[in-house]
Order: sequence, then structure tokens, then C-alpha cells
Amino acid sequence: MLVTAENSIAARLRERISLPESVEALSQSYKNAKPYPHLVLDGLFPSEMLDRLIGELPSMNDDNWVHEDDERIKQYNLRSAVELGEVGYQLTALLHSASFLYLLSEISGIWDLLPDPYLQGGGYHVIPTGGKFDVHADRNTAYSTGLTRRISLLIYLNKDWKHEYGGQLELWNSDATKQEVVIEPLFNRTAIFEITDQNFHGVPKPIAAPDGRSRNCFVAYYHTVGANGLKDTNPHSSIYAPKTYQKKKSPIRKFARDITPPILQRALNNLRKPGSGNGNHS
Repeated sequence: MLVTAENSIAARLRERISLPESVEALSQSYKNAKPYPHLVLDGLFPSEMLDRLIGELPSMNDDNWVHEDDERIKQYNLRSAVELGEVGYQLTALLHSASFLYLLSEISGIWDLLPDPYLQGGGYHVIPTGGKFDVHADRNTAYSTGLTRRISLLIYLNKDWKHEYGGQLELWNSDATKQEVVIEPLFNRTAIFEITDQNFHGVPKPIAAPDGRSRNCFVAYYHTVGANGLKDTNPHSSIYAPKTYQKKKSPIRKFARDITPPILQRALNNLRKPGSGNGNHS
């Protein structure tokens, strides 16, 4: 449904977003990207809107946020779209509008996209200092409707963000053994990528931002009724990468472990446990 007339989708959206190239060029970039279809756009949205969006960030308390905190993820997700402020509603209305859905379809080649007005799993995402999100493939269905997730859109909200603060989005190959792309989470940068069980990504390095700063973004997911002509999908949550992507232990450490008596190994393991000595702290 690519069109070039004056009433094209891009023309209808030109006062709301700023596309750096033609839709045809963006579509080619998206589809040809490695390790899987994705696109990174700077300045897509009005900066003044995103400034105000940051100002509406709800207070960090248990009522407004889902706290995910285990060995694989430490991240806070907005609990409900009801918590959005006025600018949040305006942005969500744009992201969920027919014109924007058509734009995403023209870029991705995925048609009949459906938004999630409840922002289940979407909205504000906040990773605090010390937080991370291990390499994973996204859940494949919406929480309640059973629709198939197809596209993830992330808008970064981090002003004056430095590389050493971390928070880079990493895209990995299809078996999650090799990092292929690193995306800096800079203010008004938008990342769009296709969701499949082989499209691994994450923020695996702990955030090292100073003064209690967090790595923030606004997320929207897009769905279809089934995928690739199939309406039956086996639902699953995030698929975490196998441990093969982590650094393998050195031969010297393996040899030392093999020759250490079990009773001494247990004593050393006890010393490493939290609360049993002066360990490293975030």
C-alpha cells in the first residue's frame, strides 16, 4: 500500500513527526537491517512534547509501577495507561492512530497492525542505576487479548546521556551467541524492531549512571491476529538467551575448581553469598 500522492500517510503526519527520509527508503533500511529488521530514528517526535512527557513521569511508588527484580531483570514498568498525564495521552493517541499504524505497516511490510490502548507491558520503562535486562526475545502475545506481538517501538527519554552510563540496547544474532548492533539510548531517539522468537535483544550491562539517574524510555507494542497467516500461536513470556553468550570460564579457573576439595569449594561459595563479607555493591 505504498503511496506517493500528496495525501500519503507521511504527508498526513508531517506536522506531528519528522521523518529523515522517504517512507520507501526507511522501509528498505528496516527490512535490510541486520541481525533482523529494525530502524533507528533521531528527532522523530517534537522535543518539546518529550520534555513534557518526562515531566509527567509518575512518582516511583508501588502503586504506579510493576517492579521486576530478579537475577535477569531489574526494571520498573508503568502499571497502567490510566497513570499517564495529558502529554502521555496525546503521544499514545498518535502512536495508536490509523495514520501511524499505516506508516509502521509501510515501513515494516506487516499489515493490519493493532495497538494496545491499555499499554500492557508498555508505557514508561525505567531501569535504575544497577539495573539491567538480560538478552531475551520478547513475549509473543498480548497479555489479555491473545493477539500476536509483531513490532516494538521504544522512544528514549534520556537527556545529556553519556556512553559510560550504559543502558545501550543490544541486538543479538538468532541464537543469541553474538552481539551485532548497539543502540545508544539518547533523548528523542526511536528504535523500532520486529518481534519474533529469534530476535534477541536486551540491556545486559548494569546501568552506571550517577546521582541516582535512571535509563528511561516510552514503549509501545503492535500486534496482529496471528502471524504469517497462522492464527494459532503458543503463548510464552520472554525467552532468555542461553548462557552461551556469557563469557566462558578460563581454563585456569576450571582447573583450579577441579582440584579444589568439595569442602573448600562450599566454604568459598558461602563467603560469596550476600551478607557474608564485603562484596561488590551497585
